[in-house]
Amino acid sequence: QVQLVESGGGLVQPGGSLRLSCAASGSIRSINDMGWYRQAPGKERELVASITSGGSTNYADSVKGRFTISRDNAKNTVSLQMNNLKPEDTSVYYCNAKIRTSYVDYLINYWGQGTQVTVSS
Repeated sequence: QVQLVESGGGLVQPGGSLRLSCAASGSIRSINDMGWYRQAPGKERELVASITSGGSTNYADSVKGRFTISRDNAKNTVSLQMNNLKPEDTSVYYCNAKIRTSYVDYLINYWGQGTQVTVSS
């Protein structure tokens, strides 16, 4: 019984900023890697940014220098600060986390429900 709930999506003009947040809740033993993915209509889901439990980050080339991923281990949250947004950033953004629950010994991939980000004039 683990859920990932996302927030922060919306409509923004090119050059604007948004901050996405994702909170994990439930019977959590530990959280390993966390990340943000996006999927536009008719396209495959792609990795936007990821962060390990140790704090190492990885970004898609298209968002380097504009997006910043961070996590708060005390709150079981991961965030994505998106600056200088472009129309091509328009997509549904999904939170992902590898979680070990209170009832199993192995890591399980969990996904958020997705939040819409639209960048348009």
